[in-house]
Amino acid sequence: MPNFMYAAIRPFLFSLDPENAHHFTISSMKMASSMGLTAMAPSVSPSPREVMGLTFPNPVGLAAGLDKNGDCIDGLASLGFGFLELGTVTPKPQPGNPKPRMFRMPKAEGLINRMGFNNEGVDVLVENVKKSRFHQEKKGILGLNIGKNAITPIENAVDDYLICLEKVYPVADYIAINISSPNTKNLRQLQGESELDNLLSQLKAAQSRLSDQHSRYVPLALKIAPDMDDNQVKNIADALIRHKIDGVIATNTTITRDAVKDLPYAQEAGGLSGAPVRDVSTHVIRLLKQELGDALPIIGVGGILCGEDAKEKMEAGASLVQVLTGMIYSGPGLVRECVQALRRE
Repeated sequence: MPNFMYAAIRPFLFSLDPENAHHFTISSMKMASSMGLTAMAPSVSPSPREVMGLTFPNPVGLAAGLDKNGDCIDGLASLGFGFLELGTVTPKPQPGNPKPRMFRMPKAEGLINRMGFNNEGVDVLVENVKKSRFHQEKKGILGLNIGKNAITPIENAVDDYLICLEKVYPVADYIAINISSPNTKNLRQLQGESELDNLLSQLKAAQSRLSDQHSRYVPLALKIAPDMDDNQVKNIADALIRHKIDGVIATNTTITRDAVKDLPYAQEAGGLSGAPVRDVSTHVIRLLKQELGDALPIIGVGGILCGEDAKEKMEAGASLVQVLTGMIYSGPGLVRECVQALRRE
């Protein structure tokens, strides 16, 4: 969709409750896809990248959170993404946190959410992936993002990740391990040294077993938070190398409010995304690149609202980028803009 068209419909979408606007957009795209209308969307010229042993049609992907259940895979694919990341999904269905739980901050081009991994469960996601043309015809790269149920005690969190890993492995091109959402109680505790070592060692063992079982190797990427000091980032980088994790996604949303402290909704609990997280996300990417070198690739996400923002992430050390909140403010034309900017880069 051209930017001028999105600019025309954005006031209507912004007149709706943010979560209702989200559901309206997904259902509209799903309907358009079923009617074959998305096939008329202008294509994005290939700009392939080899990352994690996979060939990405272009380096711009959809971040997890927009399509948690795989309801609109084919519709989203028509927007020109080089890859789609679905989820976060948990072993059992769960409703997430009480509503309202999503808040726009237009002056800052930001969004606060405390959704809480609301999803229909891993089995529904896997079935939706299997039914999609995107998967059946191998049209692109599909990442599946996994987490833990809210009712699962943090000391048993590994069990939930292993359940999800087992179920998504056959249909995923890569699997993202989400330990960084601020909206599931104590989840970020898994970024601590001992907890992270335990989680990564068990996931790598399961990956090895599943690779033999399915005769295909599916990379694992860890999604981390931006709200860490430099030493914490270095410790995570060290763990990623020691456990031979295939990639890292930097970063999730932030719980800080420095960039929006005087704006409405600034005191709402949840993760802040969009432009206010841009700089802190880029800082974490630079630190990771310094520590990791070429040991494993970084997927940069956080505050990308234009092509120049995507270039900044790549210059900081990312091999791929993802967008989500940026499309709410800039429209789906953001994908093409970023691909073009990175092609020049």
